[in-house]
Order: sequence, then C-alpha cells, then structure tokens
Amino acid sequence: MLNMLLTGQISVADTAQAGELTLSYWDLALKGGWVNLLIFILSLIAVYIFFDRFFVIRKAAREDTTLMDRIKDYIHEGKIESALALCESHDHPVARMLGKGIRLIGRPIQDVHAAIENAGRLEIYNLEKGLAALATVAGGAPMLGFLGTVIGMIKAFYDMANAGNNVDITTLSDGIYTALITTVAGLIVGIMAYFAYNILVARVEKVVFLLEARTSEFMDILNEPVEEE
Repeated sequence: MLNMLLTGQISVADTAQAGELTLSYWDLALKGGWVNLLIFILSLIAVYIFFDRFFVIRKAAREDTTLMDRIKDYIHEGKIESALALCESHDHPVARMLGKGIRLIGRPIQDVHAAIENAGRLEIYNLEKGLAALATVAGGAPMLGFLGTVIGMIKAFYDMANAGNNVDITTLSDGIYTALITTVAGLIVGIMAYFAYNILVARVEKVVFLLEARTSEFMDILNEPVEEE
C-alpha cells in the first residue's frame, strides 16, 4: 500500500512537472481565446499611441529661449514681416501661435488676443490626439478581461455539467484557464495604459502652461508701445 501511494505521488509530481515544462507563456495566452486576442490588439494600440504622442509632446515642450526676445526686438523696430518670418521658420506650437497674433498686429488688441487663444487651443488639440483612445484602452481592457472571466466560468460549469459523475480537475481546467488568464491580461494592459495616459496628460499640461506664459508675454509686448506714448 505504501509503495502504491509513493508510486502515485511520484506519478502526480512527474505529471505536474511535465505540465510546467510544456505549458509556455504562449500556450497560456492561447487559452485566453478570442478575448485575449482583443486585449493584445488593445495593447498594441496603447503602445503606438503612447510613443507617438510622447515624442510629439516632448518636442513641443522644447522651445527656443531666444524666440521671444527676437520677436520683441523685431516688433519694436517695426519689422513685422521679419517677426512673422521668424515664427514661420520654427516648427513649434509657440511659434505658430505667436505667428497668428503677429499677422493681426494693427487690429484691436482683443482680436489679437482671441486669435492667439484660438490658435493655442488648436495646438493643444493636436497634441491630445489619441489620448481619448488611450483612456478607452485603460478602461476597456480590464472590462474585456472580466468578460473573459465570465466566459471561462460558464465554460467550466458547462463542461462540468456534461461530465456528469466523471468530473475532475482536467474537466474544469480549460474554463478556469480562460477565466484567470483573460483577467490577468486585461488588468496588465489596463494598468499600463492608465499610467501611460496620465504621463502624457501631465506633459500636455506643461505645454499648456508654456503657451499661456508666451501668450501673456506677447500681449505685454504689444502693449508696451501704447504705454510709452
């Protein structure tokens, strides 16, 4: 009897060890079924959006520190065309926004300010492209994971009902694998997308502050000649 138990224990251990050796991460992912495929697609979308927006926003956060001083000198010297050409030569949100205001110099100051604000909002909109989709991935991936959990549990109970009196752990394993793997995959993608979204939002806010600061400086430049008179 002892020999039989020992033999049984060894065979179970060998089976478990063999299962660990043959069940790769890819095999686990496949057990998630079509839900895992959707989660994987969402992960690719999230990675693309993050890196695309990250480099765009990082470029927008860098500015030529001499730009405002040169624009100020040109405006005070009456060289409006030179100031406009300087802005057009810079591929930067601040330069494009100020260029919009320079084109309207001579019109009422309220019109210039409104035009600059509209240009600034357009620049921010361009920087935020894709962030809504990234937020959707952050919220949608865990929900897909929970959907996989429900599907897996339904499959496990269905298999158990069909097995009748011959129920064992292998009968339920496929459904349980689907339930747990999709949950883990959904949470991983959702958490990563959530952190990525907040990183990008924080960087966009820095650019917004930069645009607001340069708008204030530009309006002060336009008001200086009036104060001198």
